[in-house]
Amino acid sequence: MSNGLKVLTNGILKENPTFVLVLGMCPTLATTTSAINGMSMGLATMFVLICSNVVISLLKNLIPDKVRIPAFIVVIATFVTLVQLLMQAYLPAIYDVLGLFIPLIVVNCIVLGRAEAFAAKNSVGLSALDGIGMGLGFTLALTLLGAVRELLGTGACFGFHLFPDNYGALVFVLAPGAFIALAYLMVIINKLQKKS
Repeated sequence: MSNGLKVLTNGILKENPTFVLVLGMCPTLATTTSAINGMSMGLATMFVLICSNVVISLLKNLIPDKVRIPAFIVVIATFVTLVQLLMQAYLPAIYDVLGLFIPLIVVNCIVLGRAEAFAAKNSVGLSALDGIGMGLGFTLALTLLGAVRELLGTGACFGFHLFPDNYGALVFVLAPGAFIALAYLMVIINKLQKKS
C-alpha cells in the first residue's frame, strides 16, 4: 500500500477520530440528533481539516516554535469563519440547527491535533490526504451515529419515515441516547476491527 493511500485510509478505519481515538466528542454527541445534522457537521469539520492542514503544512517552516499553537488556531479559525459564513448564507436551515457548534470546530481536538501531529511535519500532499481521511472518518462516524439515533428515536432516517409515526424511543433523540448509541456503535466497530 502506498504511503498516500495509507494516510488517506488511516482516519477512516484504523484511527477513526470518533470510534477509535474518541476525539471530538462535543460535536459528536451534540449534533447527531439526525443523520443530516451529523453529516453536515462532519462535512464542515472535514473542510476545515483539509484546508487548515494544507495551509499549516505550507507555513510550517515560517512559523516560530514559540507561537506555533496560536498560529495554528488563527489558521483554523479563519476556515471555521469561512464555513460559518457560507452555511449562514447558503444553508440557513442547517445553520440554524448547527450554528452554535460551528465555532467550536476551532477548538476541536481532531483539527488542532492533526495540525500539530501531522500537517506541521509532513508535505502538503500528505497533509491534504490526512485531512480528507480524518474528515471522512469523522463524517462517516457522525452520519452513522445520527442515522442510528434518528432511526431509533423517530423511525426515520435522513427525514424519510421508515416506520409508523408512533414508533421510536424519544431517549435516542435526547442526550442520554447519544451516549447509549455511541457506546454500542463503538463496541460493534471494535469487535469488527478485531475480527479483521
